[in-house]
Amino acid sequence: MGCDCPLCGARVRGARLCAGCEADVTRSCREPGARCPRCAQRLRQPAPLCAGCLSRPPAYLRAIVAFDYEPPGVALIGQLKTRLRLSLAPVLARLLGAAVAREAPLPADAVLAAVPASRASLRRRGMNPAMEIARSLVTALDLPLRPGALLRLRETPRQAGLGRRERRAALAGVFRGQGVRGRHVALVDDVMTTGSTAEAAARALLAAGALSVTVLAVARTPGRGS
Repeated sequence: MGCDCPLCGARVRGARLCAGCEADVTRSCREPGARCPRCAQRLRQPAPLCAGCLSRPPAYLRAIVAFDYEPPGVALIGQLKTRLRLSLAPVLARLLGAAVAREAPLPADAVLAAVPASRASLRRRGMNPAMEIARSLVTALDLPLRPGALLRLRETPRQAGLGRRERRAALAGVFRGQGVRGRHVALVDDVMTTGSTAEAAARALLAAGALSVTVLAVARTPGRGS
């Protein structure tokens, strides 16, 4: 089925970007270079881990991202989260699935879980972007989705503008995991900024008996390591 590329409008086959736009969006993640193998943060020079992961190793095992949260990829996130174009979810899931394929494979018995949206976000958008992407990843990765694996226990202040410490304090105890005992969990989110949300979610899943947590984020904000 023919569709239009969400960025340039060129005719493409299926829910995807055209080859040129996909290359532009994912270039920083595909090119050999310095990126923290634990939190996927872009580094200025090669190192075993970024400074944040060295000083405070995250609860999740590793993070895989499709592209950095900067032009032109940032427009794709905006189309899903701001313009509410649900047709972008399978496009983003395809990019994320390709990133997973480039990295070491996920455990065959892994399950997918999405970071829960706040009530305010659900009221504003009518959907959870992370869950929409996770639903499309079921096909892309051939893994089952556990919609109730991660629960949000309370609301938190808006995270925009908060630093790493403030985010961690606000997210302490906000999630609860369930139904993941003895399973590897692939935690899906749309944008990974400081890694505080992923950290809080991973701790909740591990407390519920998950064997490990791998973060799958469509985009990573440059310069904001864990």
